Amino acid sequence: MEFVVMYRVREGIDRSRILEVFPRHRAFYEKFRADGGGLLALGPFSAPDPAAGSMGIFRSREDAERFIAADPFVVEGLAEARILEWDVVRFE
Repeated sequence: MEFVVMYRVREGIDRSRILEVFPRHRAFYEKFRADGGGLLALGPFSAPDPAAGSMGIFRSREDAERFIAADPFVVEGLAEARILEWDVVRFE
C-alpha cells in the first residue's frame, strides 16, 4: 500500500506567488527525502491550467501527513492537499 497526496492550488492564487515559494518547496522536499522521508515521487501535472496541481507518492500515511504539515505550499496557504490510500499494482 502506498499513499498519494493530491495538491490543488487554492482559488485566486497567482502563479507568480507559486514561483516565489517554489525554491522553499524544493529545498523542503529535497531535505525530506535526504532525511529518509518516504517520498517516492513528486511533481506537477502537465496541464495548460497551472491550478491543475500536483501529486506525491509516499510509503506511508505518516510520511504523507508529516510532509503536508511542513510543506511551504500548504503552510503558506497556496495549496490544499488530501491523502488517498493507493492499492497499487506494479508491473516492473
